[in-house]
Amino acid sequence: MKALLCKEYGPAESLVIEEIETPEVTGANVLVRVHSAGLNFPDTLIIEGKYQIKPPMPFAPGGELAGTVIAVGDEAKRFKVGDRVMGLTGFGAFVEEISVPEASLMAVPDHMPFSDAAGFSMVYGTSYHALKQRGRLQAGETLLVLGAGGGVGITAVELGKAMGAKVIAAASSSEKLAAAKEAGADHVINYTEVSLKDEVKKLTDGAGVDVVYDPVGGEFTEQSLRRLSWKGRLLIIGFASGDIPKLPANLPLLKGGDIIGVFWGAFTFHEPQENKNNFVELFDLYQQGKIKPRVSKIYSFSEYAEALDSLANRKAIGKLVLQISDEA
Repeated sequence: MKALLCKEYGPAESLVIEEIETPEVTGANVLVRVHSAGLNFPDTLIIEGKYQIKPPMPFAPGGELAGTVIAVGDEAKRFKVGDRVMGLTGFGAFVEEISVPEASLMAVPDHMPFSDAAGFSMVYGTSYHALKQRGRLQAGETLLVLGAGGGVGITAVELGKAMGAKVIAAASSSEKLAAAKEAGADHVINYTEVSLKDEVKKLTDGAGVDVVYDPVGGEFTEQSLRRLSWKGRLLIIGFASGDIPKLPANLPLLKGGDIIGVFWGAFTFHEPQENKNNFVELFDLYQQGKIKPRVSKIYSFSEYAEALDSLANRKAIGKLVLQISDEA
C-alpha cells in the first residue's frame, strides 16, 4: 500500500510517497481503507518537528480520516467489515490503509459523505468543546472569532450562530471574511487593514465581547483581551501566527475575566462521555443543516505538498481534504 512518509524534518516538499507493508490488525484495532483525510494545522508542525508529538522516523503525518473498515482485530466489538468510520489518529492517516484503535473511531452518519466526515471531527470537536464547556457561551452573548476563515475558525462562526450568539468574525483577507459571512457572521473585520480593538469597540458600542475564540495568537490576542466585557472569556486555541503572546496579567484582573486554555485532545481522554455527548449534538446540528464542513478544496493524494503548503502559509479558506482513494 502507498503511504506519505516523513523521513526527515522539513517542509512538505521533503515528504515522499512510498510502498509499505499493510499493517497487521490485532486486539481492539480495526483496519481502515482510507478514503479521505482532513488536513489540520498540526500536520504542518509535526513534519517540521515543531509539534508536541514527535513520532519515530519514518512516519506518515495526518491526524484525521474517513474510510471503510476492511478487517477487525479479535477483540474489536464496535465495528464490522464494511462499516463507514471517521476519527482521529494523531498521525499516520495519510496512507491507503491504517490500523486504528476502534475507540478512536465513530460511525459516519448515513447522510454524510466521506469528504465531510474527513473534515468534521477535529475542527467541530475543538470548536464545540471550546464554546460549550470552556467558553460557556450563552444565547445573546457576543463572540469574537479570530482566524475566522480558517478550518477551526469558520466552525466557531457556525457554532456560535447555532448557539444563539452575535458573531464578529476577524480574518486577514476579504476572501476569508466572505466565507465567514456565508457561515453566518453578523459583522466582519479585516485586521490587516484596521485596528482590531478599535473596530470591536465600535461594533459593541464600547461594551466589548463576552467570548473570544483565538487560534491565531500574536499581537491580536492582547488586542482581543483588551476588548473583553466584564467577566469575558478569552479562549486560547492555538498559535497559527507562530507567535505565542505574553499577556499583561492586570487585564483579566481589571475585567474579572478568564484566560482559558482549550486542549480538545486531552478533553477526549479525560472526559470521553462528554465528548461523545458533544458529537451526538454536532451530528444533529449537521442533519438539521445548521453546520456543514466548508471544504474549499479536495486535493488528490499526489498533491499533498500543495495542500500542506496552503495550510502552513495560512492561505486556506475553510477545510482542506486529501483524497486518498476513489472508493465511494
